[in-house]
Amino acid sequence: MYLTRFRFNTARSGARRLLGSPHLMHGAVSMAFPEPPARDGQGPRVLWRLDSDHQARTQLYIVSPHQPDLTHLVEQAGWPTLDEPGWATFAYTGFLGALAAGDIWSFRLTANPVHDIRLPQDKPGARTRRTAHRTPRHQLRWLLERQQRAGFEVLPKAPDKQLTQFGDEHELIVRDQLPLQFRRPAAERPRQDVRFTKVTFDGRLQITDLEAFRRTLTQGLGKAKAYGCGLMTLAPVTPQ
Repeated sequence: MYLTRFRFNTARSGARRLLGSPHLMHGAVSMAFPEPPARDGQGPRVLWRLDSDHQARTQLYIVSPHQPDLTHLVEQAGWPTLDEPGWATFAYTGFLGALAAGDIWSFRLTANPVHDIRLPQDKPGARTRRTAHRTPRHQLRWLLERQQRAGFEVLPKAPDKQLTQFGDEHELIVRDQLPLQFRRPAAERPRQDVRFTKVTFDGRLQITDLEAFRRTLTQGLGKAKAYGCGLMTLAPVTPQ
């Protein structure tokens, strides 16, 4: 497994075009691998996420079973005149192997929190409709409902640190809610609009089920993984 980081040159039109289209970005990431792994849910897959920090830097993170070649991204959206390759790839297998149940980490996850509903006008027995959670309260609950199966527990917040009586019980925040919509090209079927809402979670967790947690890190969490959702990354906990 590999973890790769690539920084965009946002002054370039190619970078802005990719950053404005989850479909184009999905294609650019896929082109980094001669033979992308199967997306059958049975093993590690290619996951990616876009991060922007307070210094207006936009970076692409990729977790993948095989080492990517991002030469095409450097030429389109990076700094092709620099001597450095334009991206950094790290061996991820050793890091995954060093994790242990009970470890505490800071984490970031970009995900697509959804639920299935039936509308009042739907006929009995009609299929449910998948729709996005719109409010931070429901988005936070979406993640908390999946933590046990995903092999971790979001850390509870000390009562004296809670800003409100309800909804602030965990070391977890949701930010950067972004509704996205685009149409698949004519060559793809079904040709219909793709709509989803992407949100980013920052928090602290403790590993509870090591095998399930490694699976979460390598197979992703939630829907819309092809379009930049599902990738969780970890960082050492910093003193508060």
